[in-house]
Amino acid sequence: MSDLARSALQARIAKLPNLPPIPPPSTKAPWAEEGDEEDEEEDEVDGLGDLPSSASASSKTTPSAAATGRRAPPSQRTADRLAAYSPISASAHFAQALSVSVPASGLDHRVYYSPPVPASSSATTDSSTVIACHHGAGYTGLSFACLAKEITTVTKGELGILSLDARSHGRTKPIQGDPALQPEIEDNAGTTSSSADRSAPPSISDATGDTTPSKLGASPIDLSIERLTEDFVQLIKKVYPDPAEAPSLLLLGHSMGGTVLVRACPILQDAKYRVSGVIVLDVVEGSALEAMPLMHGLLASRPAGFDSLEEAIEWHLSNRTIRNPTSARVSVPSMFTESTDDHMVKHKYVWRAPLHLTAPYWAGWFTGLSASFLAVRSARLLILAGTDRLDKTLMIGQMQGKFQLEVLPDVGHMLHEDNPEKIAGILVEFWKRNERLPIGFKVKKVGES
Repeated sequence: MSDLARSALQARIAKLPNLPPIPPPSTKAPWAEEGDEEDEEEDEVDGLGDLPSSASASSKTTPSAAATGRRAPPSQRTADRLAAYSPISASAHFAQALSVSVPASGLDHRVYYSPPVPASSSATTDSSTVIACHHGAGYTGLSFACLAKEITTVTKGELGILSLDARSHGRTKPIQGDPALQPEIEDNAGTTSSSADRSAPPSISDATGDTTPSKLGASPIDLSIERLTEDFVQLIKKVYPDPAEAPSLLLLGHSMGGTVLVRACPILQDAKYRVSGVIVLDVVEGSALEAMPLMHGLLASRPAGFDSLEEAIEWHLSNRTIRNPTSARVSVPSMFTESTDDHMVKHKYVWRAPLHLTAPYWAGWFTGLSASFLAVRSARLLILAGTDRLDKTLMIGQMQGKFQLEVLPDVGHMLHEDNPEKIAGILVEFWKRNERLPIGFKVKKVGES
């Protein structure tokens, strides 16, 4: 075509009426409703595509779905999404769940326990070791569930583990009726069965005591450091009445629980209990006191409750409060209770621990923690999430070699839930290094092979 002909053709085309622009290709089905696109955007924001359920995955490819051209109703999509957050029973993580009545504290303590397995047939109870765990504010003893399972696996049960629900937390409650020990095993679904066929240690199953309420009894809302420390000491005395026959104790506390056990250690030692070490998880006095002004805002920003336990688990994972889905599915349900008219909220499940009422005690939990930790007459281990830092007192103590420090990357404040395998490895090595050497064990001299 000549240049003259091409110019004439372009001029003729330019006179034609403008056509509407062609829309870009769309992945949206022509029969989809207007609200569907908004739902899809919400799904993307929530990151729900990372955890598809088998039911939801198959529904996209079934002939019936393609033939009808309709998506599942919103209620079904929600059910499929929440299936990935269903609660998991703790029965595979601890050997026993017990209710231990402690009249001195006025509490029926919920205790999760995996007793130590003797290393040999000649081993006795007093030659074994148990890690006694205390959770942080708002959490429960089941926050140590995945860690307990990992420790039991690594040590083949030789290292026992005991984890409690503190006052006003979890399933611990004021004493009502018969204060005798009431063993039971319970899963997150609420089903309970007798644990009489389980081999509870004699020091627990035979525990009895004076049923007269102690003068130390306090309101369930009293969460002062003195009250929490006394609660823990009295529980240990009830579980292991004779210090001479009690196992050696490793005290493991997370956040607020760490402050409790640092203060409980000298009291137990004065009562002749053997404490081979104290481990504190992610709490430093300086950082904790600096963060206190932010606590009210954090509590105000969290939901008042949830319509299902699955939604509660999803919330803890979506905002990365807990980063391990398995651990969250075990521990989070124990943090909630079904709401009553007293709660004045429109949710089926509400928080068990009244953290907003504990504000008067926050400063008392952490003030003096660093000095108390360094004064412990036992081996000391501090494990921090990568974002925390030492205060001046701990920095000087660390340079003087007064405690072992471990800093973990890629974990949050709930580091024992986020990475139980790593924490278990650190704890087992700490136990092996600081526990009494077994009879007949020979320490090799320098240069010996």
